[in-house]
Amino acid sequence: MQQVTVVGAGVVGLCTAFFLQHSGFSVLLVDEKAPAEGCSKGNAGHFATEQVFPLANKALLWQLPAMLLKPDGPLKIRAAHLLKSLPWFCRFIGQMGQHQQLQLQQALSHLNGGSLASWQKLASLCQSQDLIRFDGALLVTEQSNLTQLKQQYQNYRAAGIDVSLLDQASTLALEPELSRNIQGALDFTEVAHTVDPWLLCQRIFAAFQAAGGQWLQSKVLSVFPRGLIQLLTESRLIATERLVLCAGAHSANFAAQLGWKVPLAPERGYHLMAESVAINRPVSSLERKFIMTPMREGLRLAGTVEFAGLEAKPDFNRAKALFAHASHLIEKPLTAQRNAMWHGNRPSLPDSLPVLGPCPAHQGVYYNFGHQHLGLTQAAYSAELISQSMNGNLPKGKLEPYRIDRFGPYRRQKEQA
Repeated sequence: MQQVTVVGAGVVGLCTAFFLQHSGFSVLLVDEKAPAEGCSKGNAGHFATEQVFPLANKALLWQLPAMLLKPDGPLKIRAAHLLKSLPWFCRFIGQMGQHQQLQLQQALSHLNGGSLASWQKLASLCQSQDLIRFDGALLVTEQSNLTQLKQQYQNYRAAGIDVSLLDQASTLALEPELSRNIQGALDFTEVAHTVDPWLLCQRIFAAFQAAGGQWLQSKVLSVFPRGLIQLLTESRLIATERLVLCAGAHSANFAAQLGWKVPLAPERGYHLMAESVAINRPVSSLERKFIMTPMREGLRLAGTVEFAGLEAKPDFNRAKALFAHASHLIEKPLTAQRNAMWHGNRPSLPDSLPVLGPCPAHQGVYYNFGHQHLGLTQAAYSAELISQSMNGNLPKGKLEPYRIDRFGPYRRQKEQA
């Protein structure tokens, strides 16, 4: 059996390790932390297959000043991180051309289009069907004038998304616990959510180990190809025939060691858990830019975007703001759970696409990182694509939009001692 080492035990790395082990490879999964202790633990739980539009769009430019000026707004750039963020935002703005938007939308649609089928397959193999609900999702508005919502409806329809436009009565008939402030909604029927993202990851990890997968909890210090690919960890040196880099927001450092400069930004998000409310599906707000997802342990309020760097201390006022927003969308008073705030770093690239596929410069090296807000959504399908690519079963060019060299050429690194 060929040896594969997967670096990163978030949901993307777990799915990748599982599908590779399932397809006949001998897989070692390595991470500094226990499985799913990063972004995968606290995500919104929404399999957001409807989100096929790149984050960079011209309409966003007009909204940015208001977003940045509001203390409880959906976007914050810390002053200490502003200069470091500028190159990323320049690249981000550079993705707003009409031709680029269409290409990026097509690439996102491809990944999202295969995602639910892959998750259904994975859930069946890991005995986790009880953790995934196919109840759809709502995007609600509090504006009495539904012009903006109707425009969104037209955009989604044009992109081939299965969506219905609901008035207030129809929205409240679906979810009676929602506030009468809500004037209408978009109803996405072909989406899903998990009631426990962390437990879902633990089930995948258990199935991976049961199938013979190996686990090493140790910090990876460096990666370098020298005959066999070598990884230096805090506990030992690993030699492997193949490597898949799935290290989320930490992936840029390893990519640089392999000769690639990748504009990966840690995009921090927060959540706060409230006591359970009887809603059946994820509900996101058009104006407030956050999402409420019903879970086994309560109602998860998730969202916000903060550019602060990987090491900055969390600002839990960002999480508390989510509670205030949610109180406007639920009819009855909400109760926040104690000690139930969380933060994590999404790995985001300026074009909203992940880096996915084989390394053009080093045989046996593969990449699977940078899924921005869609890490959970795209994890299973991305993992299947890596498995198919490694097994030689993927049509040529299928991963072309996600190549690592779209950001610049390979730069040969000095030989390590």
